[in-house]
Amino acid sequence: MHLRTRRARAAGVAAAVLVASGLVVGAWGASTGRDSGDSGGRVPPSTQETHVADPSEDVPNAPEEPAAPDRLTGPAGPVRYVALGDSYTAAPGVPDPAGGVCARSTSNYPSVLARSLPGTEVVDASCTGADTRNLRGPQRVFAISVPPQLDALDARTDLVTLGMGGNDFGVFATLVTTCPTLAPTDPRGAPCRAAMRTPGGGDRLLSTIERTGTRVLRGIRAIERRSPQARVVVVGYPQLAPRTGTCADLPLARGDYGYTRLVTRRLNTELREAARRSGAAYVDVARASRGHDVCAQDPWVNGKRLTNQAIPYHPFAPEQAAVARLVLRALD
Repeated sequence: MHLRTRRARAAGVAAAVLVASGLVVGAWGASTGRDSGDSGGRVPPSTQETHVADPSEDVPNAPEEPAAPDRLTGPAGPVRYVALGDSYTAAPGVPDPAGGVCARSTSNYPSVLARSLPGTEVVDASCTGADTRNLRGPQRVFAISVPPQLDALDARTDLVTLGMGGNDFGVFATLVTTCPTLAPTDPRGAPCRAAMRTPGGGDRLLSTIERTGTRVLRGIRAIERRSPQARVVVVGYPQLAPRTGTCADLPLARGDYGYTRLVTRRLNTELREAARRSGAAYVDVARASRGHDVCAQDPWVNGKRLTNQAIPYHPFAPEQAAVARLVLRALD
C-alpha cells in the first residue's frame, strides 16, 4: 500500500502485573476515569511506550481464519500508530516486560506491529487494568496516576487500535473471580449465571455490556476528533471457554462455561457494533481464537496459574502475534 499524502495514507490504513500476593491486576484493575469530557496535556514519556519500526464463532461450518503470513507486511511509512487498550493489549507477563506500572510487554501486538513495519512510530498507551473511562480520565495504578490514554493522540496520528471494554462494570472480574468462587456451590449447574440474575428476570452482566458498547462508541468519536486523519481498528477479545468440555485451568461450574461464552460473545458484539456505527474496522479475535481457548491443547489465553509466559487469565505471546497479523490484514 503506497501512501502519497497524510490523508491518502490514513485512508489506505485502517486507523486500526502485576501479580502481588495473589492479586491479579490485569483485565481487572482500579480506575479513576470519567465517563465524559476530554483532558488536556500530553502523556509523560514514562507512561507511554514508543517504538519505531464474535457472533460467527458459533455458526456451524463457519469458515476458518485464513492462514497468517509468515512475515507481516504493511504500508510504506512513515506512519504514526497509537495503541489504546487494557491488559489484553498491554499483555502483562508475556516476555519480555517493557517496565513501568502499566505492565506492558515488548511482545504485545503493538510492539509486534512496530517491529514488522519499519519506520512506523508506535506509541503504546495501553495499560493493565484500564477501562473505557481511562480514555478521557486518569487511571490509578497503585499510588501512580496514569494520564488519559487519549492524550497520546494528535493530528499527526494515522492509525489507532482500540482494545478495551472488558473491565467496564467489572465484567471480566466477575467471570474469573466471582464465577470460580461460586462453582463449588453447584458444580454441575450454573451458579454464577443464577447469581447475576436480576429480580425482573434480566442479567446484570449482560445489561451492563450494552452500556459498555455506548462508552466504546463515545471513545471512538473522541479519537476521531483528536486524530481526524486516522481511522480506527477496534480489537475484540479472544474466547476463554471451550464450546464443549471443562478443565481445571478454568475452574467454573459446568453450566457457567456456556455463560462465560455468552458474556464474551455479547461483549464482542457490542464492540463490533460500535465499530460499525462509527465506520471503524473490527478485528474478530474470538473467531480467530476458536480452538485456542483456555482448555485447548494450544491455548492463546492462560488459565488460573501464574506462569513465566503470562499472568492468570491473560493472553500468551502467540495470541498477541495473531492479533498483530489480524490488525495488519485489516490494513489491506
